[in-house]
Amino acid sequence: MTDEVREGLKYTKTHEWVKLTGAKAKIGITDHAQHELTDIVFVELPSVGKEIKKGEELCVVESVKSVSEVYAPVSGKIVAVNTKLDDSPETINSSPYDNGWLVEVEIKDKAEVNTLLDAAEYKKA
Repeated sequence: MTDEVREGLKYTKTHEWVKLTGAKAKIGITDHAQHELTDIVFVELPSVGKEIKKGEELCVVESVKSVSEVYAPVSGKIVAVNTKLDDSPETINSSPYDNGWLVEVEIKDKAEVNTLLDAAEYKKA
């Protein structure tokens, strides 16, 4: 895999990343996922306050080539969404780990984080 995989983040086999800050988790799609999707043209983000469950659909990312579901890597309540993506969804392509984050979640069950992959495990997955 030649795509960027950052240390210090947690990953899923379905190519979502999680950045933990205390009881909150910022979630996005990996560099690999944005390469596979190609040019992202639309993101359908959930609303703030929505309760999500690990493994359920979190949002939808649409590219020139396909429409893909993004799955929740952890359960919790959405406390923020990246509204910049409404006008500039292509930010996910140029900055998947920084400016292209999707949502921030207040984690319900911290034990779920232990089921996620670290950078080394994700590279092998």
